[in-house]
Amino acid sequence: MRIALGGIAIESCTFSPLPSRLSDFTIRRGAEFLDRYPFLDHYARRAEFAPLLYARSIPGGSVEPDAYAAMKHEYLDLLRAQGPWDGVYLDFHGAMHVRGMDDAEGDWVTAVREVVGADCLLSASFDLHGNISQRAVAALDMLTAYRTAPHVDVIETREKALRMLLDCLDRGVRPQRVWIPIPVVLPGEKTSTEWAPGDRLYAALAESDAAPGLLDISLLVGYVWADEPRASATVIATGTDRAVLEREAKKVAQRYWDARHEFQFGVPAGSIDECIEWALAAPEPCVFISDSGDNPTAGGAGDTTVALAALLRRGAPSAVVASIADAPAIDKMLEAGVGAEVEVELGGKLDPITCRPLPVRGVVRHLAPGDNTEAVLQIGGVHVIVTARRRPYHFVADMRRLGLEPLAHKIVVIKIGYLEPDLKRHAPRAFLALTPGAVDQAIERLPFQRIQRPIFPLDKDMTWSPG
Repeated sequence: MRIALGGIAIESCTFSPLPSRLSDFTIRRGAEFLDRYPFLDHYARRAEFAPLLYARSIPGGSVEPDAYAAMKHEYLDLLRAQGPWDGVYLDFHGAMHVRGMDDAEGDWVTAVREVVGADCLLSASFDLHGNISQRAVAALDMLTAYRTAPHVDVIETREKALRMLLDCLDRGVRPQRVWIPIPVVLPGEKTSTEWAPGDRLYAALAESDAAPGLLDISLLVGYVWADEPRASATVIATGTDRAVLEREAKKVAQRYWDARHEFQFGVPAGSIDECIEWALAAPEPCVFISDSGDNPTAGGAGDTTVALAALLRRGAPSAVVASIADAPAIDKMLEAGVGAEVEVELGGKLDPITCRPLPVRGVVRHLAPGDNTEAVLQIGGVHVIVTARRRPYHFVADMRRLGLEPLAHKIVVIKIGYLEPDLKRHAPRAFLALTPGAVDQAIERLPFQRIQRPIFPLDKDMTWSPG
C-alpha cells in the first residue's frame, strides 16, 4: 500500500493584528519531517510511506491568502505527481483561519479528495483545540485527536491516525463518522485535562473505546479566539456501526454540556495588579504569573507591556518578564552593547489596541545575537527578556541560557496560559493574570461577530441537547 504523509498546522487568532505570512511557516519537505513519525518502522512491512510536505507556524493572526495558496498548491502538486495512493494521512492542528476564508482545513481536505478520488482513504489527526467542521468530517474517512492538554499524547495520536488507516485498508473497511458540534467555546486554560472536569471527561472516553464497531471517539474543546462559525467544542465518532457511533457521540456530548459550568482555571486568577500583590505576599521565594492575554502560543502578539508596566508601578524589587517582542529595541541594544544604559520605547508596536509603547531606561545585561536575537534589559529590579520576534519561553533553561536564574527572583512573568510541564515542575507557586490582549481569557470582552450563536458562555441561559 502507498500512503502519502503531510499537512499544515497553525492556530489562527482572528483578533490578532498580526497577519501570518509565508515567512512565518517552517516548511519541511520529504524526509525532512519524518522525525514527526518515529513509529513508521513498525509499519514498514505493511505500507510504503511517502512524506510530501509539512508546514507549521507558531500561532498568530489569520493566514494571508497568497501564503495559504502557495503551500496548498505545492502539497497538491506533490500529491498528483507521486500518486496514485491507497491512503493519505493528514497531520493537522485544526484551528487555521485564512483571511477571507472560513474552515481552511475543510478546504484543504476537500482539495485532497478531489485529487486522490473517491476510493482512496483519508485519515487525519487533530489537536484537541481544533475547530472541526462538518465539511472536513464529510471529506475524511476517519480521524482522531489528542486527549491531553498540555499535550503529552502527540506521538500516540499521530500513530493512531495512521494505524486506523492501515487497518481499514487491510480489512477493506470504509468507516462512517458521526459529528456533533457542542455550543460551548472556552479557553484552553479552563479546559485542561489535568484538573476537573477536563480530567474526568477525558478519562470517561475509555468507556466508549470499548464499544463494538467504534474505532475512535474524539472530544475537541475547540479554539476560542477564532471568530468564525465553526468555532465550538465537537465530538466525532468513527467506526462501522452507525447506531453505536450515534449513541456514544451523544453520550460524550451530553457529558460535556452538563459540565459546562464546572470549567475553571487551574490556579487562582485575577487582574495583573491582584496577581502581583498575591505574589509579593506569598511565602514562597518565587511565584510564576501567566500574562495570559498575550500568550504567543495561543496567537498573542507577544509585545504588550501591561504586566511590565504594573511591575514598575508597584516597584517590584525582583522580577523577570519573558518576554517582549521589539525589533527596534533589539537594534538599539545591539548598538549600545552589554553594560550600556539605553532608553527605549518598549513594546506596544504589534498590538497597539491593547497598549502603547512604554518608555523605559535600563541597562543591557545580556545579548544573544541570532536568527531571533534575544536580550536582557534590567530596569530597576525587573529583568526583561526582549526578542527581535515573538517567541515562547516554555523551559526554565531558555531563561538560564540568557544569564538569568528565574527561581532567584520573587516574580517570574511569562506570556503563557497554563504553565507548560517544565515551568509547572519548577514553579513553587503560580497565578494566572487576566491581562488584555488578542487572546484575552475573559472572552466576554472580545468583539465576537461571526461565531455561531447562541453559544455558552456568551449566552449563559441557552438550552441544548445533542442531536
